[in-house]
Amino acid sequence: MTDTKALRDAALRVRQRIVRMAAGGGCFLGASLSCADLLLYLYAEVLNVTPESLADPARDYLFLSKGHDVPALYGVLAERGFLPEERLARHLDVSDVVYWHPNRGVPGVEFHAGSLGHLLSVGMGVALDVKYGRGTNRVFVLLGDGELNEGSVWEAALVASALELDSLVAIVDRNGFQANVATEELVPLEPLEAKWQAFGWNTVRVDGHDFAALGQAFAGLPRGGGRPSVVIADTVRGKGIVEMEGRADCWFVRLTDEQVAAVSSELAGAVR
Repeated sequence: MTDTKALRDAALRVRQRIVRMAAGGGCFLGASLSCADLLLYLYAEVLNVTPESLADPARDYLFLSKGHDVPALYGVLAERGFLPEERLARHLDVSDVVYWHPNRGVPGVEFHAGSLGHLLSVGMGVALDVKYGRGTNRVFVLLGDGELNEGSVWEAALVASALELDSLVAIVDRNGFQANVATEELVPLEPLEAKWQAFGWNTVRVDGHDFAALGQAFAGLPRGGGRPSVVIADTVRGKGIVEMEGRADCWFVRLTDEQVAAVSSELAGAVR
């Protein structure tokens, strides 16, 4: 059974790390906060991977395709023991590789990400290798909803379905924004479930901040039967910081040390 209290406490610590990374050079704070719960849940409850099993060929894979949200990934990797906490203080420092986008020099990062639209294809290739090798690995790819405007995403979706890659699970962080514009005002995505179903995927839609609901959504995945699966997770940009939630202008954010302290206190108060 999912320990939602422990997950909420861990999510608070992850969010506070993300906020601290918004100091100095700043980071893509709003979208990092929207996917923090998803990444934490995957590493805490779903993925068969630990700091000790990073070289295990039977491990599960997680690819962060929306690479600008790497503060969330770094925060979760620190929470799960992959990455020493003190390295996060060197975010954007040229002395380290804890940088703008996922870097394989960071333990737990499987593949570089930067330009959007690429990593579903990478995950598809890994899932194909798993299928040919008769492995039991599962391959998870976290995508942004605005990222779905990249045609390469749908090319990969078509091929994954055609090749019956049922070990592949895509997760869409459906926070409703592409950069500083609402997705439905730019290139409307809905009905999103129907689109994925038309491409031959099993679909699940879930509240991306509800750990109990995430437990139910991921419990039966991947479903097998020759169809890849997608979890469409409805989330809130800037989740946890009231004045930033759901705002188009809270995409890239740079905080002062005083703002970091104030926001961290707000986050802690919201969890109590």
